[in-house]
Amino acid sequence: MESIKSNLGAIMGYFTKPSLAFLFLLFTFLAILFLQISTKSIFPIRLVSVSGPSMPGISGGEDPASCVGFFGVLPARKYVMSIKDFGGVGDGKTSSTETFRKAVRYMQRFGDKGGSQLNVPRGRWLTGSFNLTSNFTLFLEEGAVILGSQDPEEWPIIDPLPSYGRGRERLGGRHISLIHGNGLTNVVITGQNGTIDGQGNMWWDLLWNKTLKYTRGHLLELMNSDYILVANLTFLNSPFWTIHPVYCSNVVIKNMTLLAPLNAPNTDGIDPDSCTKVCIEDCYIESGDDLVAVKSGWDQYGIAMARPSSNIIVRRISGTTPTCSGVGIGSEMSGGIFNVTIEDLHVWNSAAGVRIKTDRGRGGYLANITINKITMERVKIPIRFSRGSNDHPDEEWDPKAIPKVNGIFISNIVSFNSTRAPILEGVQDSSFERICLENVTLLGLARSATWHCEFVSGFTREVFPLPCPQLQDNGSLLQCL
Repeated sequence: MESIKSNLGAIMGYFTKPSLAFLFLLFTFLAILFLQISTKSIFPIRLVSVSGPSMPGISGGEDPASCVGFFGVLPARKYVMSIKDFGGVGDGKTSSTETFRKAVRYMQRFGDKGGSQLNVPRGRWLTGSFNLTSNFTLFLEEGAVILGSQDPEEWPIIDPLPSYGRGRERLGGRHISLIHGNGLTNVVITGQNGTIDGQGNMWWDLLWNKTLKYTRGHLLELMNSDYILVANLTFLNSPFWTIHPVYCSNVVIKNMTLLAPLNAPNTDGIDPDSCTKVCIEDCYIESGDDLVAVKSGWDQYGIAMARPSSNIIVRRISGTTPTCSGVGIGSEMSGGIFNVTIEDLHVWNSAAGVRIKTDRGRGGYLANITINKITMERVKIPIRFSRGSNDHPDEEWDPKAIPKVNGIFISNIVSFNSTRAPILEGVQDSSFERICLENVTLLGLARSATWHCEFVSGFTREVFPLPCPQLQDNGSLLQCL
C-alpha cells in the first residue's frame, strides 16, 4: 500500500510542473472528450464489431460477457427528427397512425445518405401499424409511450408466413404487427426506457369470445432482415407473440422488459423463427406463454421451406409464466433448429423451466442444444420433452414426418420446490439421442416422484433424484463428454 501511495505521489508531483508535452496531451484529451459528446442519435449501449460486412457508426471495445457482437457496429444517424415535426400529438387520444407512416416514408430517403432517426418524445402516442425502413433508428425518449390502436382496421391483413402456410390461429392471412418491417437492414429500436403498449385486451377478448377472424398481430415483427437491435425499452400487452424476428440474421435483443397479464393467451416474450445469429440477453419477461421460444416453421410448410434457426444465444433471462416454460424449443420446428445455447436463466412460478416441444407431422430436427446454469423456484416440471399436441395447419400434414433429436446437453440445473419429476417423451419410431444431463438437482419432490421417459436415450451424471433407465446408457457416455 505504501509503495502505491509513493508512486501516486511521484506522479502527482510530476504533474504539478506542467510541461508543453503534458499540456498538449491534456488539450488532446479534452478535444476527444468534446467530440464524444453527442445528441440522442447515439445509443447508450456499447456494441462490438464482428467479422463480415461492417456497419457505419461507432464501435466499442469487446465485452466477453455479451453477445451483442451479432449486431455489428453501432450506427450513428445523420438525420434526426421528432414525430412532432410531422404533426404528431401525444395526448393518448388523437390518432398518430398516418403521422408515423408519413414520418417513416419521409425518412426513408436518407437510407443511403447516413441514415435517419425518428425520436418519440414524452407523451402517449396512439397509432395503428406502421412499417420501418433500413438504416433507421426508432428512439423512444424517457416518458414516451406508443399505444396500439383499438381499431382492428388499423392492423391490416397481410399474407401468412410461407413457413406456416396460413395464420397461426386462423385460416388465411393474419393481422400485421404494430411495428413491422420486411427486407430491412441496419434497424435499431431503442430509447431511454420508453414503452410500447399493444393494448392487447381487445384482441384477447376476440379470441376468448370466439369472434377472432384472423390471427392476431405481434407487437414487433421483422421479416427477411439483418442487423437488427432492440434494446432498452418496455413492451406491454402484446396481442400475440411480443417480439417475432422471422427469416432474419444478426439480431440482438437486449435489456428489455416484456410484460403481459399471466393469463393473456399466447403472449410469448421473444420468438426467433427461422433466424440465424441471434443474441437475446439481460431481459425480464412476464407472460401468458413461453418467455423465449425458438421456432422454425410449421409442419409441411416449414419442411418445404427448410429454413432452420441456428447459432442462437439466450442468456441472463428471468421471469415467470404460469402456463408455459422459461425457454421452449418448438413446437414449430419443422425447418430444423441447431446450435442453440441457453444459459443463466432464473424462472419461477411456472409450468416448466425448459421444454422441448415436438410432434408427429413436424419433421425437422433438433441438434446441439446446450442448456446450462438454470435456477428454478416453484416450477411444476423443471425439464420436459413433450409431444402429442395434435396441432397441425391443415389436413395435408404428413404423419410420417417425424422429428429427429441428436444432442441436448443440460447441465448445472437447480430447481427448488418442484412439483413433478422431469418428463421426457420422444416420438415413437424417431431417434431422440444424446440426451445428456449433468449436475442436475431437483429439490422438493415427493419420494414417490419418478422420471418419466419414452423413446429417448442418453447419459446422466450427478443427477438427483435418480433419472430413468433410458438415461443411464453407458454407451452414450463418450458422446456426452
